[in-house]
Amino acid sequence: MTQTVTPRLGRPAAATKEQAFALARARYLEGRRVDVQEIARELGLARTTMQRWFGPRDDLLATVLATLAEERMLAHRQATEGEGATVLVEALYRYNRELIASVGLRALLAREQERALRLLTSSDGLVQPRLIATMERLIDAEIEAGAFSSSVASSTLAYAIVRLGEAFIYNDAAVGIRGEIDRLRDVHAALLGAAHALAGQAEQQRG
Repeated sequence: MTQTVTPRLGRPAAATKEQAFALARARYLEGRRVDVQEIARELGLARTTMQRWFGPRDDLLATVLATLAEERMLAHRQATEGEGATVLVEALYRYNRELIASVGLRALLAREQERALRLLTSSDGLVQPRLIATMERLIDAEIEAGAFSSSVASSTLAYAIVRLGEAFIYNDAAVGIRGEIDRLRDVHAALLGAAHALAGQAEQQRG
C-alpha cells in the first residue's frame, strides 16, 4: 500500500543576511530611513539577528554607504574610456555628479545631517577609508599600465582626492550638498597633472 506523505507545515525559511542588506540598500536608494526594526519586521527576522549580522544601525548604514561608494566609483571608471590622469579625473567627475544627484544621499542629509556627515567623512569609519582604498587601486592600475606616474605615493594621492571631494561637496553649515563639482574637477586635474590635457579637450570642443 502506498503511503501518502503529508507536507509539514510551519514557518517559512528565514531571510538571509544578504536579503537583509539588499533591503537596507534599497531603502536608502529610495530615500527612506534605514530602520533596523522595520527591516527585521518586513523580513520576519528578530531585531537581535539584525544586530548580530550588522551591529548597531550606524554600522549597517555605513556599510551601505561604503559599498555603494566603492561600486559606483569602479563602475564609472569602467565606463570611462581612456587612460592615465585624464580618465581618473573624468571617472571622478562622473562619480561626483551622480553623488550630488543621489536621492538617497540628499534624503539622508536632510533627515540626519550630523550623523550622515560623520559616517561619510570620519577617518576611523567605513566610508572614507574604503573610498580611499578604491581610489588607490584605480591609481595603481594606471601606474601598472604605464599610463600614469607621480612623485607622490598613490595612497597619498587617493587620500587627497577623497578629502578634497568631501570639502567641495558636503556643506557642514547647512543641510544639503554644495555640488561644486566643476571646480572640484579642475582641482583634481591639477592634482593629477591632467589640467593641460583637459584644457586641450575643452578647446577642441569649443572649436
